[in-house]
Amino acid sequence: MADARPRRIAALVDGLSSAHLDGLLLTGLSNIRYLTGFSGSSALVVVTARDVLLITDFRYQTQVTEEVGDLARVVIEPASLWTGLWQQLAQLNVKVMGFETAHIQHREFQRLMEAGARWQWRPTADLVETLRERKDDDEVARITAAAGVATRALERTLPQLQVGMSELEVAGTLEKALRDEGSEGFPFPSIVASGPRSALPHARSSARTLERGDFLLMDFGAEVDGYCSDITRTVVMGKASDEQRALYEIVREANALASSGVRAGMSGRDADAIARHYTDRAGFGELFGHSLGHGIGLEVHEAPRLARTADAGLPDGAVVTIEPGVYRPGWGGVRIEDDVVLDADGPRILTDFPRELLELG
Repeated sequence: MADARPRRIAALVDGLSSAHLDGLLLTGLSNIRYLTGFSGSSALVVVTARDVLLITDFRYQTQVTEEVGDLARVVIEPASLWTGLWQQLAQLNVKVMGFETAHIQHREFQRLMEAGARWQWRPTADLVETLRERKDDDEVARITAAAGVATRALERTLPQLQVGMSELEVAGTLEKALRDEGSEGFPFPSIVASGPRSALPHARSSARTLERGDFLLMDFGAEVDGYCSDITRTVVMGKASDEQRALYEIVREANALASSGVRAGMSGRDADAIARHYTDRAGFGELFGHSLGHGIGLEVHEAPRLARTADAGLPDGAVVTIEPGVYRPGWGGVRIEDDVVLDADGPRILTDFPRELLELG
């Protein structure tokens, strides 16, 4: 498969020209990886019309050569990366430089204003993130692989779950299965919430033990070649009550409508409305308090957004989550989440796992 990095850099350079910038300082590690392939935790990158400069430290001397190759001019800085930056910038014919407002700490901003005062610094937002919204075939393949790891891990986990286990034990069982299936890490701390705690949309896994009749909500993901998946399933420990089944079916139908109805070109607001209108008509709109979904890729939460406040259009090739949920405080909640790629001919679900209500034990 052709190397996508030169094309990505060329697109960014076009954006710099439109923004009247001589170059851009990249400090966001996911953006650095997207453009250069470097996956280390310490780097500064400068992109200009004629140069791509990557500064890192001795720990990554071998890794950066393997991952970046000759795409960028690599400098191994023995002292401070910022010291190296000033030295290298002085050799470039640049005056007006952009910096990433979303990925720079205040002390680093002070460095730009003080030690970097000889250059004119301009704040930028989402120059690279906008490029990342539209996934190429290789990126979709990696997210698909991460989705496969996650669903197989869930298949391994469910037969091991039983009443009396703690949420933390469930999380440990699930995360071991993720590792066993090949996940490089965990995109976020796994959410395991049972009984009344399943009504907490972003609960932290706790020492609470599973009881018969509990909802058990599991929200987790896998990571493959740097790309993430994000999936949620809600099951019942034992036999589900009629009330539980009714609530579950509302969420399942909202998920199905949105997963099949979302399209490239529609706004994030209109995508969100597909599920929200259904939960509103069912009488549970006020209990669906979060947005329908978000983009996923090198980060588990990235653009685009599927929300009531998101007016931007969804690009062809975006991979998004579809995760409607209904939460009744003190009683329990249900969320069903899938990863969906917006192909030119319609949406395609990447998380291949049943959505019917499962009763365990």
